Amino acid sequence: MKLFVFCLSLVISMPLFAQSKKELQAQVTKLNAEIAELKKPKDILLTDTVKKASYGLGVLVATNLRSQGGDSLDVDALTFAIRDVYENKKLKLEQSEAMTIVQQYMQQAVEKKNSKLKASSQVFLNENKTKEGVKTTASGLQYKVVKSGTGKVPKATDNVTVHYTGKLTDGTVFDSSVERGQPVTFGVSEVIPGWTEALQLMHEGDKWMLYIPQELGYGERGAGAQIPPYATLVFEVELIKVN
Repeated sequence: MKLFVFCLSLVISMPLFAQSKKELQAQVTKLNAEIAELKKPKDILLTDTVKKASYGLGVLVATNLRSQGGDSLDVDALTFAIRDVYENKKLKLEQSEAMTIVQQYMQQAVEKKNSKLKASSQVFLNENKTKEGVKTTASGLQYKVVKSGTGKVPKATDNVTVHYTGKLTDGTVFDSSVERGQPVTFGVSEVIPGWTEALQLMHEGDKWMLYIPQELGYGERGAGAQIPPYATLVFEVELIKVN
């Protein structure tokens, strides 16, 4: 009889326990949401020179870190470290250890970023060479004839006058004599290898699309802020005159 009463009591209490557990889970979820909200950084008003300089330094440092491949850094940990130094707190990593770790991280980050850039450029070239009208030379240079001329073919020792527009594979224009409204003159051997090769295949009056692999362009160095390392370059080139 006692066993029956105990079982009956347990059965009756189960819905209440389930309800209580459900309510507890809801409260935990609510608390976690509130904690996450409290952790969110508050917006800052740049009301004086110190705040502006501080924010500006953050912009410069973060931009530099991201450009070097450090886009996976933990911003919270970075902020804690800065605060610990400024508040003279005991550091979790001493400077010598921190230097070693950071160097290793940044080296790996740069290698990972460059690997992605190389792969992306190669994918573009592999797909592009299958398109109608695109020809590939022994060096890997790709070109497509847009308009054919009948004039002279320049030699490596010649100067040429050209109009051009240079783009990255995503369509970003990094240089254009067309936009400036003024053609440029230079020596055939004074430019990147992809240009030097292509110009000696062209006739005066030709307009070509050039697809230049990174090894015939700016390679691992890139060029300035606009052309990243290992970038495939896309040029529309019009050979106006062989001088």
